[in-house]
Amino acid sequence: MLYLDNAATSWPKPEEVYRAMDTFIRELGANPGRAGFRMAAEAERVIMETRVLLRDFFHATSPDGVIFTLNGSDALNIALKGLLSPGDHVITSCLEHNSVSRPLNRLAERGVEYSRVSHHPDGSIDPGEIKKLVRPATKLIVLTHASNVLGTLEPVEEIGRIAREHGVLFLLDAAQTAGILPIDMQEMNVNILACPGHKGLLGPPGTGVLVINGEVEISSFREGGTGSLSEEPFHPSHYPDRLEAGTPNTAGIAGLKAGVEFILKEGIERIRSHERELLDSLLTGLLSIPGVTVYGTQEAGSRTGLVSFNMEGWEPQDAAAVLESRFDIACRAGLHCAPWAHRFLDTYPYGAVRFGISYFNNEIEIQAALGAVAALGGFS
Repeated sequence: MLYLDNAATSWPKPEEVYRAMDTFIRELGANPGRAGFRMAAEAERVIMETRVLLRDFFHATSPDGVIFTLNGSDALNIALKGLLSPGDHVITSCLEHNSVSRPLNRLAERGVEYSRVSHHPDGSIDPGEIKKLVRPATKLIVLTHASNVLGTLEPVEEIGRIAREHGVLFLLDAAQTAGILPIDMQEMNVNILACPGHKGLLGPPGTGVLVINGEVEISSFREGGTGSLSEEPFHPSHYPDRLEAGTPNTAGIAGLKAGVEFILKEGIERIRSHERELLDSLLTGLLSIPGVTVYGTQEAGSRTGLVSFNMEGWEPQDAAAVLESRFDIACRAGLHCAPWAHRFLDTYPYGAVRFGISYFNNEIEIQAALGAVAALGGFS
Protein backbone atom coordinates (compact mmCIF):
# COMPACT_ATOMS: atom_id res chain seq x y z
CA MET A 1 0.00 0.00 0.00
CA LEU A 2 1.09 3.55 -0.79
CA TYR A 3 0.14 5.39 2.41
CA LEU A 4 -0.65 9.09 1.91
CA ASP A 5 -2.88 9.80 4.90
CA ASN A 6 -0.14 11.11 7.16
CA ALA A 7 -2.02 14.35 7.82
CA ALA A 8 -4.52 12.21 9.75
CA THR A 9 -2.13 9.71 11.36
CA SER A 10 1.49 9.08 10.45
CA TRP A 11 2.37 5.55 9.33
CA PRO A 12 4.59 3.66 9.53
CA LYS A 13 6.17 4.64 12.81
CA PRO A 14 9.91 4.36 13.49
CA GLU A 15 10.87 0.88 14.64
CA GLU A 16 12.01 2.45 17.92
CA VAL A 17 8.39 3.37 18.71
CA TYR A 18 7.18 -0.20 18.38
CA ARG A 19 10.07 -1.50 20.49
CA ALA A 20 9.54 1.11 23.22
CA MET A 21 5.87 0.25 23.59
CA ASP A 22 6.52 -3.49 23.58
CA THR A 23 9.25 -3.16 26.20
CA PHE A 24 7.11 -0.94 28.39
CA ILE A 25 4.13 -3.28 28.34
CA ARG A 26 6.25 -6.37 28.95
CA GLU A 27 8.59 -4.99 31.60
CA LEU A 28 7.21 -1.76 33.13
CA GLY A 29 3.45 -2.04 32.81
CA ALA A 30 2.58 -0.75 36.28
CA ASN A 31 0.81 2.42 37.35
CA PRO A 32 3.32 5.29 37.43
CA GLY A 33 3.73 7.09 40.74
CA ARG A 34 1.11 5.01 42.54
CA ALA A 35 3.52 2.75 44.42
CA GLY A 36 7.15 2.49 45.46
CA PHE A 37 8.14 -0.80 43.86
CA ARG A 38 10.59 -0.88 40.96
CA MET A 39 8.12 -1.26 38.07
CA ALA A 40 6.00 1.68 39.26
CA ALA A 41 9.07 3.84 39.83
CA GLU A 42 10.43 3.03 36.37
CA ALA A 43 7.07 3.79 34.77
CA GLU A 44 7.04 7.18 36.50
CA ARG A 45 10.60 7.81 35.29
CA VAL A 46 9.52 7.27 31.65
CA ILE A 47 6.59 9.66 32.11
CA MET A 48 8.78 12.36 33.66
CA GLU A 49 11.52 11.96 31.05
CA THR A 50 8.90 12.44 28.34
CA ARG A 51 7.65 15.63 30.00
CA VAL A 52 11.20 17.02 30.09
CA LEU A 53 11.81 15.94 26.49
CA LEU A 54 8.69 17.73 25.26
CA ARG A 55 9.38 20.82 27.40
CA ASP A 56 12.73 21.13 25.66
CA PHE A 57 11.35 20.18 22.24
CA PHE A 58 8.85 23.06 22.29
CA HIS A 59 11.00 25.45 24.38
CA ALA A 60 8.43 25.78 27.14
CA THR A 61 9.16 26.81 30.72
CA SER A 62 8.55 23.71 32.85
CA PRO A 63 8.03 19.96 32.42
CA ASP A 64 5.14 20.27 34.87
CA GLY A 65 3.33 22.25 32.18
CA VAL A 66 3.44 19.27 29.80
CA ILE A 67 0.03 17.62 30.07
CA PHE A 68 -0.65 14.24 28.47
CA THR A 69 -4.01 13.99 26.71
CA LEU A 70 -5.95 11.52 24.59
CA ASN A 71 -5.20 13.37 21.32
CA GLY A 72 -5.07 16.86 19.89
CA SER A 73 -8.83 17.40 20.14
CA ASP A 74 -8.74 16.46 23.80
CA ALA A 75 -5.90 18.91 24.43
CA LEU A 76 -7.82 21.74 22.73
CA ASN A 77 -10.97 20.94 24.69
CA ILE A 78 -9.06 21.03 27.97
CA ALA A 79 -7.55 24.42 27.10
CA LEU A 80 -10.66 26.10 25.70
CA LYS A 81 -13.09 24.89 28.33
CA GLY A 82 -10.63 25.45 31.13
CA LEU A 83 -9.74 29.00 30.10
CA LEU A 84 -12.97 30.63 28.97
CA SER A 85 -15.90 32.02 30.95
CA PRO A 86 -19.12 33.84 30.00
CA GLY A 87 -18.28 37.31 28.76
CA ASP A 88 -14.88 36.35 27.37
CA HIS A 89 -14.12 37.05 23.72
CA VAL A 90 -12.03 34.78 21.47
CA ILE A 91 -10.42 35.41 18.09
CA THR A 92 -10.13 32.44 15.75
CA SER A 93 -10.15 31.80 11.99
CA CYS A 94 -12.19 30.25 9.19
CA LEU A 95 -9.52 27.57 8.81
CA GLU A 96 -9.97 25.82 12.12
CA HIS A 97 -10.56 22.13 12.65
CA ASN A 98 -13.77 21.08 14.40
CA SER A 99 -11.68 20.44 17.51
CA VAL A 100 -11.60 24.24 17.86
CA SER A 101 -14.88 25.19 16.17
CA ARG A 102 -17.15 22.80 18.03
CA PRO A 103 -15.92 23.62 21.55
CA LEU A 104 -16.26 27.33 20.72
CA ASN A 105 -19.81 26.80 19.48
CA ARG A 106 -20.66 25.01 22.74
CA LEU A 107 -19.03 27.75 24.80
CA ALA A 108 -20.94 30.37 22.81
CA GLU A 109 -24.14 28.84 24.16
CA ARG A 110 -22.81 29.66 27.63
CA GLY A 111 -21.96 33.29 26.94
CA VAL A 112 -18.49 33.18 25.35
CA GLU A 113 -18.21 35.28 22.19
CA TYR A 114 -15.88 34.62 19.30
CA SER A 115 -14.90 36.25 16.02
CA ARG A 116 -13.54 34.52 12.93
CA VAL A 117 -10.86 36.15 10.82
CA SER A 118 -10.86 35.28 7.13
CA HIS A 119 -7.81 34.44 5.04
CA HIS A 120 -6.33 35.05 1.60
CA PRO A 121 -7.04 32.62 -1.27
CA ASP A 122 -3.71 30.89 -0.62
CA GLY A 123 -4.78 30.18 2.97
CA SER A 124 -2.62 32.77 4.71
CA ILE A 125 -3.96 34.98 7.50
CA ASP A 126 -3.17 38.69 7.71
CA PRO A 127 -2.02 39.46 11.29
CA GLY A 128 -3.41 42.95 10.85
CA GLU A 129 -6.90 41.47 10.60
CA ILE A 130 -6.34 39.71 13.93
CA LYS A 131 -5.30 43.00 15.50
CA LYS A 132 -8.47 44.72 14.31
CA LEU A 133 -10.62 42.18 16.15
CA VAL A 134 -9.01 42.66 19.57
CA ARG A 135 -11.39 44.26 22.08
CA PRO A 136 -11.29 44.78 25.87
CA ALA A 137 -13.01 41.46 26.52
CA THR A 138 -10.65 39.49 24.27
CA LYS A 139 -8.99 36.80 26.37
CA LEU A 140 -7.68 34.36 23.79
CA ILE A 141 -6.47 33.96 20.22
CA VAL A 142 -6.69 30.36 19.04
CA LEU A 143 -5.35 29.49 15.61
CA THR A 144 -4.05 26.58 13.62
CA HIS A 145 -0.35 26.71 12.76
CA ALA A 146 -1.20 25.19 9.38
CA SER A 147 -4.62 24.30 8.02
CA ASN A 148 -5.31 20.59 7.66
CA VAL A 149 -7.06 21.42 4.37
CA LEU A 150 -4.76 24.00 2.77
CA GLY A 151 -1.46 23.28 4.52
CA THR A 152 -0.47 26.96 4.41
CA LEU A 153 1.81 28.04 7.26
CA GLU A 154 0.54 31.00 9.24
CA PRO A 155 2.65 33.92 10.57
CA VAL A 156 2.57 32.61 14.11
CA GLU A 157 5.39 34.71 15.52
CA GLU A 158 3.79 37.97 14.39
CA ILE A 159 0.37 36.91 15.70
CA GLY A 160 1.98 35.92 18.99
CA ARG A 161 3.54 39.37 19.24
CA ILE A 162 0.13 40.98 18.75
CA ALA A 163 -1.30 38.77 21.49
CA ARG A 164 1.48 39.71 23.89
CA GLU A 165 1.16 43.44 23.16
CA HIS A 166 -2.55 43.31 23.99
CA GLY A 167 -2.27 41.03 27.01
CA VAL A 168 -4.17 38.25 25.23
CA LEU A 169 -3.37 34.55 25.58
CA PHE A 170 -2.31 32.69 22.42
CA LEU A 171 -3.30 29.04 21.94
CA LEU A 172 -1.65 27.33 18.97
CA ASP A 173 -3.09 24.23 17.32
CA ALA A 174 0.09 22.52 16.07
CA ALA A 175 -1.60 19.35 14.82
CA GLN A 176 -0.01 19.63 11.36
CA THR A 177 3.36 21.11 12.35
CA ALA A 178 4.59 19.55 15.60
CA GLY A 179 7.52 17.30 14.75
CA ILE A 180 7.78 18.69 11.22
CA LEU A 181 8.70 22.32 11.85
CA PRO A 182 10.78 23.83 14.67
CA ILE A 183 8.42 25.35 17.26
CA ASP A 184 9.83 27.68 19.92
CA MET A 185 7.05 28.76 22.23
CA GLN A 186 9.23 31.51 23.72
CA GLU A 187 10.16 33.12 20.41
CA MET A 188 6.67 32.69 18.98
CA ASN A 189 5.00 34.11 22.11
CA VAL A 190 2.78 31.03 22.37
CA ASN A 191 1.21 30.57 25.80
CA ILE A 192 -0.41 27.20 25.15
CA LEU A 193 0.25 24.58 22.48
CA ALA A 194 -1.97 21.63 21.64
CA CYS A 195 -1.05 18.75 19.36
CA PRO A 196 -1.65 15.04 18.84
CA GLY A 197 1.14 12.56 19.41
CA HIS A 198 0.20 10.35 16.47
CA LYS A 199 0.97 12.68 13.56
CA GLY A 200 4.28 14.49 13.08
CA LEU A 201 5.58 13.47 16.51
CA LEU A 202 5.46 9.85 15.23
CA GLY A 203 3.87 8.46 18.40
CA PRO A 204 0.96 6.00 18.60
CA PRO A 205 -2.74 6.85 18.41
CA GLY A 206 -4.31 7.70 21.75
CA THR A 207 -1.62 10.22 22.65
CA GLY A 208 -1.71 14.00 22.71
CA VAL A 209 -0.03 16.91 24.45
CA LEU A 210 -1.08 20.23 25.95
CA VAL A 211 1.98 22.38 26.69
CA ILE A 212 1.60 25.36 29.03
CA ASN A 213 4.28 28.03 28.72
CA GLY A 214 4.59 30.31 31.74
CA GLU A 215 1.84 31.28 34.15
CA VAL A 216 -1.51 30.25 32.67
CA GLU A 217 -4.51 29.26 34.78
CA ILE A 218 -6.54 26.44 33.21
CA SER A 219 -9.37 24.96 35.24
CA SER A 220 -9.86 21.22 35.21
CA PHE A 221 -13.06 19.35 34.33
CA ARG A 222 -11.47 16.00 35.24
CA GLU A 223 -11.06 14.79 38.78
CA GLY A 224 -9.97 11.52 40.32
CA GLY A 225 -6.81 9.61 41.07
CA THR A 226 -3.40 11.21 40.63
CA GLY A 227 -1.14 9.42 43.09
CA SER A 228 -0.49 12.76 44.79
CA LEU A 229 -2.30 14.41 47.72
CA SER A 230 -4.63 11.43 48.01
CA GLU A 231 -5.71 12.60 51.45
CA GLU A 232 -7.26 15.78 50.03
CA PRO A 233 -11.01 15.87 49.24
CA PHE A 234 -10.46 17.81 46.02
CA HIS A 235 -8.27 17.30 42.98
CA PRO A 236 -4.73 18.77 43.22
CA SER A 237 -4.38 22.33 41.95
CA HIS A 238 -0.76 22.05 40.74
CA TYR A 239 0.32 21.09 37.23
CA PRO A 240 0.48 18.52 35.73
CA ASP A 241 -1.86 16.76 38.18
CA ARG A 242 -4.45 19.54 37.88
CA LEU A 243 -5.29 18.52 34.29
CA GLU A 244 -4.61 14.78 34.47
CA ALA A 245 -6.69 12.19 36.32
CA GLY A 246 -6.56 8.41 36.44
CA THR A 247 -4.08 6.00 34.90
CA PRO A 248 -2.34 7.56 31.89
CA ASN A 249 -1.66 5.84 28.58
CA THR A 250 1.77 4.80 29.80
CA ALA A 251 2.65 2.52 26.89
CA GLY A 252 1.53 5.22 24.46
CA ILE A 253 3.64 7.85 26.22
CA ALA A 254 6.65 5.52 26.02
CA GLY A 255 6.03 5.27 22.28
CA LEU A 256 5.63 9.03 22.00
CA LYS A 257 8.95 9.50 23.77
CA ALA A 258 10.63 7.20 21.26
CA GLY A 259 9.01 9.10 18.37
CA VAL A 260 10.34 12.45 19.57
CA GLU A 261 13.77 10.97 20.22
CA PHE A 262 13.77 9.67 16.63
CA ILE A 263 12.99 13.19 15.36
CA LEU A 264 15.84 14.64 17.40
CA LYS A 265 18.22 11.95 16.17
CA GLU A 266 17.32 12.49 12.51
CA GLY A 267 17.12 16.27 12.89
CA ILE A 268 13.96 18.26 12.29
CA GLU A 269 15.62 20.28 9.52
CA ARG A 270 16.44 17.06 7.66
CA ILE A 271 12.87 15.86 8.09
CA ARG A 272 11.51 19.18 6.83
CA SER A 273 13.93 19.24 3.89
CA HIS A 274 12.89 15.77 2.77
CA GLU A 275 9.23 16.69 3.06
CA ARG A 276 9.73 19.88 1.06
CA GLU A 277 11.42 18.00 -1.79
CA LEU A 278 8.55 15.52 -2.00
CA LEU A 279 6.00 18.29 -1.62
CA ASP A 280 7.57 20.27 -4.46
CA SER A 281 7.35 17.22 -6.74
CA LEU A 282 3.76 16.56 -5.70
CA LEU A 283 2.64 20.15 -6.26
CA THR A 284 4.43 20.45 -9.60
CA GLY A 285 2.99 17.18 -10.80
CA LEU A 286 -0.59 17.84 -9.71
CA LEU A 287 -0.60 21.32 -11.22
CA SER A 288 0.47 19.85 -14.56
CA ILE A 289 -2.43 17.38 -14.77
CA PRO A 290 -5.39 18.74 -16.78
CA GLY A 291 -8.58 19.12 -14.77
CA VAL A 292 -6.87 19.12 -11.37
CA THR A 293 -7.47 22.02 -8.97
CA VAL A 294 -4.96 22.36 -6.12
CA TYR A 295 -5.87 24.37 -3.01
CA GLY A 296 -3.55 26.53 -0.95
CA THR A 297 -0.23 28.13 -1.76
CA GLN A 298 1.82 26.62 -4.57
CA GLU A 299 5.07 27.31 -2.71
CA ALA A 300 6.35 24.16 -0.99
CA GLY A 301 8.34 26.21 1.51
CA SER A 302 5.20 27.98 2.73
CA ARG A 303 3.14 24.91 3.55
CA THR A 304 3.24 21.57 5.30
CA GLY A 305 3.30 18.22 3.55
CA LEU A 306 -0.37 17.93 2.71
CA VAL A 307 -2.11 18.83 -0.52
CA SER A 308 -5.86 18.96 -1.07
CA PHE A 309 -7.14 18.83 -4.63
CA ASN A 310 -10.12 17.97 -6.80
CA MET A 311 -10.44 16.52 -10.27
CA GLU A 312 -12.90 17.61 -12.89
CA GLY A 313 -15.64 15.00 -13.29
CA TRP A 314 -14.97 13.34 -9.93
CA GLU A 315 -16.51 13.67 -6.52
CA PRO A 316 -13.73 13.45 -3.91
CA GLN A 317 -15.01 10.31 -2.20
CA ASP A 318 -15.30 8.48 -5.50
CA ALA A 319 -11.81 9.53 -6.57
CA ALA A 320 -10.33 8.34 -3.28
CA ALA A 321 -12.17 5.02 -3.55
CA VAL A 322 -10.75 4.41 -7.03
CA LEU A 323 -7.25 5.46 -5.93
CA GLU A 324 -7.44 2.72 -3.32
CA SER A 325 -9.18 -0.01 -5.32
CA ARG A 326 -7.15 0.36 -8.51
CA PHE A 327 -3.86 1.81 -7.31
CA ASP A 328 -3.66 0.75 -3.64
CA ILE A 329 -3.26 4.36 -2.47
CA ALA A 330 -4.56 5.27 0.99
CA CYS A 331 -5.68 8.90 1.21
CA ARG A 332 -8.41 11.04 2.78
CA ALA A 333 -11.40 12.59 1.03
CA GLY A 334 -14.20 14.77 2.35
CA LEU A 335 -14.41 17.81 4.61
CA HIS A 336 -11.44 16.82 6.82
CA CYS A 337 -13.38 17.99 9.91
CA ALA A 338 -12.91 21.58 8.73
CA PRO A 339 -16.21 22.64 7.10
CA TRP A 340 -15.51 26.39 7.37
CA ALA A 341 -12.39 26.04 5.24
CA HIS A 342 -14.30 24.14 2.58
CA ARG A 343 -17.08 26.72 2.57
CA PHE A 344 -14.46 29.36 1.83
CA LEU A 345 -13.00 27.21 -0.98
CA ASP A 346 -16.48 26.55 -2.38
CA THR A 347 -15.85 22.82 -2.02
CA TYR A 348 -18.59 22.32 0.59
CA PRO A 349 -20.29 19.86 1.13
CA TYR A 350 -18.18 17.32 -0.77
CA GLY A 351 -14.73 18.55 0.21
CA ALA A 352 -11.56 17.44 -1.54
CA VAL A 353 -9.04 14.64 -1.89
CA ARG A 354 -6.04 15.05 0.41
CA PHE A 355 -2.58 13.55 0.09
CA GLY A 356 -0.45 13.78 3.24
CA ILE A 357 3.24 12.87 2.96
CA SER A 358 5.76 12.00 5.66
CA TYR A 359 9.44 11.41 6.24
CA PHE A 360 8.91 7.76 5.29
CA ASN A 361 7.57 8.48 1.80
CA ASN A 362 9.91 8.72 -1.18
CA GLU A 363 10.06 10.16 -4.69
CA ILE A 364 9.10 6.87 -6.35
CA GLU A 365 5.87 6.84 -4.34
CA ILE A 366 5.10 10.45 -5.23
CA GLN A 367 5.51 9.72 -8.93
CA ALA A 368 3.29 6.64 -8.58
CA ALA A 369 0.62 8.77 -6.91
CA LEU A 370 0.83 11.37 -9.68
CA GLY A 371 0.51 8.66 -12.30
CA ALA A 372 -2.59 7.36 -10.55
CA VAL A 373 -4.21 10.80 -10.44
CA ALA A 374 -3.44 11.34 -14.13
CA ALA A 375 -4.93 7.94 -14.92
CA LEU A 376 -8.21 8.88 -13.21
CA GLY A 377 -8.99 11.02 -16.24
CA GLY A 378 -9.47 7.86 -18.25
CA PHE A 379 -12.06 6.53 -15.81
CA SER A 380 -14.24 9.62 -15.43
